[in-house]
Amino acid sequence: MKRVLSLLSALVIALPFLGSFGAKAVNFPLNTTIMSESAVLLNLDTNTVIHRKNSDRRQAPGPLVNIMTAVVCLENYKTLSQQITIDSSVYEHLYNIEYPEDLIFIGIEDGDVLTMTDLLYAMMLRSSVEASETIAYTVGDKDTSKFVEMMNEKAAELGLIDTHFTNATGMYDKDQYTTADDMAKLTVYALGVPGFEKIATTYTYTPSLPNIKNHPDQEEWYWTHSNIMMEPEGDYTYNGAKGIKTANLEVAGRNSIIMASRDGNKYLSVLMKSPLNDERGEITFYHLTDAKALFNWAFNHFSYQVILADTAEVGELPVELAEGNDYVLVRPKEEFTLLWYDGVDISTISRDKVVWYKNTLQAPVVKGQPLGTVTLEYSGEELGTVEIVAVSNVERSTSKYNIYAAKMFTKSRWFHKALLISFLLCAIYIMLCVYSYIVFKSKSKPMKPIYAVPKVDDKARRRRGLPPEDDE
Repeated sequence: MKRVLSLLSALVIALPFLGSFGAKAVNFPLNTTIMSESAVLLNLDTNTVIHRKNSDRRQAPGPLVNIMTAVVCLENYKTLSQQITIDSSVYEHLYNIEYPEDLIFIGIEDGDVLTMTDLLYAMMLRSSVEASETIAYTVGDKDTSKFVEMMNEKAAELGLIDTHFTNATGMYDKDQYTTADDMAKLTVYALGVPGFEKIATTYTYTPSLPNIKNHPDQEEWYWTHSNIMMEPEGDYTYNGAKGIKTANLEVAGRNSIIMASRDGNKYLSVLMKSPLNDERGEITFYHLTDAKALFNWAFNHFSYQVILADTAEVGELPVELAEGNDYVLVRPKEEFTLLWYDGVDISTISRDKVVWYKNTLQAPVVKGQPLGTVTLEYSGEELGTVEIVAVSNVERSTSKYNIYAAKMFTKSRWFHKALLISFLLCAIYIMLCVYSYIVFKSKSKPMKPIYAVPKVDDKARRRRGLPPEDDE
């Protein structure tokens, strides 16, 4: 029962994001080269994707999977303050993997006591293998494979159709894959899960328990987010950047999911398969320079603009039986505002796709009466749909209406029913008349004497020995 309630709660949280993500998407031209193979830039305030690059191409996620690990944990493990004793046997099998530099061990020791909240911070800030495997082991009832099943179930629930998980750490596996689109969708959902955003965007965190035995130098017992764009000062520092996750894979490059806010606007960048080295073979961080370029582009060139004013006339509709003009002009019911790129002229937006509730109207028409919808499009992509209403009243012509009513009466079903009833009554009347005539004629004819007694004279009666008729 608890699991059912948990799933229902998760679905309630997910609905706003599932319904809106990707519904509004315009791939505006970018004047900067993005080195990452896949990219998505999303405005979080409106859930509008404003730029995509190979966003549906499958990529290896690396520790980006920790976002799903955190979601499954937060939604299924309610006692986050519970203390957990670290057992290194849970993750020691990961010490000798094919790509040892892919996984990060942050010095959590066997026997350390940490809360589930501490483990979530260690995982999200530092991609700690000790933390992610312990979380999977604990939430999965001592079975990490069961936890991975929960991750895939959640992916299916969220509609992540190009995502499949094989582990909770991000360790490279050819069967573990996702896309920039799916990662953006997952992150938007995760930001709505209570507690996730706070954890994923914290810069520095100190564990709640000291564990002095294994960590005597308490000044070093803290974790800092791996996203160096959050640093107070540095080559990659970016004002307003927060979290959410960075990931490196030797065979698949660098990935990052970063959020940035400025002047009341909030964006999310998803970058995948950025090269580890530049053309000279030197270590580089293209995923961060790409993120900075995307954020600068968005903050400097996008603003909310009136795409369709509520005073704009978008068409006209014929009106029958009208007094004067036989049409009515229409306008949007309300102003349509959208986040828009200043490099694209608003006049290029098409508003030709008008759908009328009725193809023709009959007067009277009331000002503000809903008459249809207009859909706005740019480069074949739908921006939104606005209801359109009558600009003014249209009065009905009495003379036109009377003529129309007379014509329509002969076409009405009541008229046809009246004709049918009249025909039936006439037929019945004629049948009654015919029947009455036949009866009348039959009564006026004389009766034939076929049943009369023949008259016998007296002599004959006497011969037969009968008395005369008078004697009877």
